[in-house]
Amino acid sequence: MDDHPGKSPDHLTINVTHRDDPVFEVTEADAFASARKYPNIVVRGPLFGLAAQRRGERPRWRLMGELDTGFPQMARDELNSHLWFKAKDDTEDRAERRSLLAAVARLETEPVNEVTADGVRYRIVRADEFARIGGGSLEPPRATDPDDDGWDLDAPESSRTKDFVVDHAAAVGLAEGIDRAGLLQFSYTADRFPYDVRADSQRALTTHPGVVLLPTTFRVVERKELSWSMVTGQHATPQAARRALVDHLTRPMPQLPDLPDMPELPAWMKVDEKVQAIHERAAKKFMARRRPNELLVRGRRFEVVRAERVMRIGPDGPERPRPSDTDDYGPSQIHPLMDEEGNITYGT
Repeated sequence: MDDHPGKSPDHLTINVTHRDDPVFEVTEADAFASARKYPNIVVRGPLFGLAAQRRGERPRWRLMGELDTGFPQMARDELNSHLWFKAKDDTEDRAERRSLLAAVARLETEPVNEVTADGVRYRIVRADEFARIGGGSLEPPRATDPDDDGWDLDAPESSRTKDFVVDHAAAVGLAEGIDRAGLLQFSYTADRFPYDVRADSQRALTTHPGVVLLPTTFRVVERKELSWSMVTGQHATPQAARRALVDHLTRPMPQLPDLPDMPELPAWMKVDEKVQAIHERAAKKFMARRRPNELLVRGRRFEVVRAERVMRIGPDGPERPRPSDTDDYGPSQIHPLMDEEGNITYGT
């Protein structure tokens, strides 16, 4: 304890608070009840995204998007595009554009996980996604989870992850404080993970000893005999996940136009009209229920489940990708060349 006299550093502080608020009380009670019913966790794996730290915001970082990509390079490409378009559309200052384009040039040639442009630090960050499990079932949405209404399949989705401030010392309720304390020693230990993945995970307990829980998301999974498979991506609310399930069942693959000499589609690409009718009837019954989280159709069980993400925090903020986090491809030039005047060169 001599290393940190007085106040603990932010990345080691879990600031538990209590609010005299009926909604807060109900949410806390719901969280404790869920922890008893779903006491264990199953890990899906890492997710990657972007965070920024502007002047005067230290030690806090702000997430720039959904944090939902499976490979670090996908997040680097996202940052590449963000900085390129910022240089193209959001500045008339030559020095600022020069700084942004210098960062773009690095991202085109190096698998870097942090760049600084125009005084802003940008970082590729990682988090581990997990779900809670109990009695052989994954945890469904809680009654107190933020939700919305309606079945408009084309409605724009909200986001609770974008602009989320990563602040380890921010005040949280008792339930979240206990959750975070329980995750402090979380690491990959199962034999199904390669040795280097387990070693990096164990090392992170020392290099990034703090943890922050990101906003909960929701997914649709299909329950198999001994496992689950993902059906949809992340959604900010349970209802958005329910809409995605209806969309999955009722919107068949678009048919290609009939063109001369066009080969016949393979059987797996053709829409089975009888199956489609069954799906549409099941979806209609599903939508008639009040906040449904399960659907059984043609022997397949679909479930809406909570998906949580834990981010490790060190003295300098959120954890970057680990050496064992692999990519399918490397950096490359994504956009045309631009000079500091904003002129774009197309072609070679």
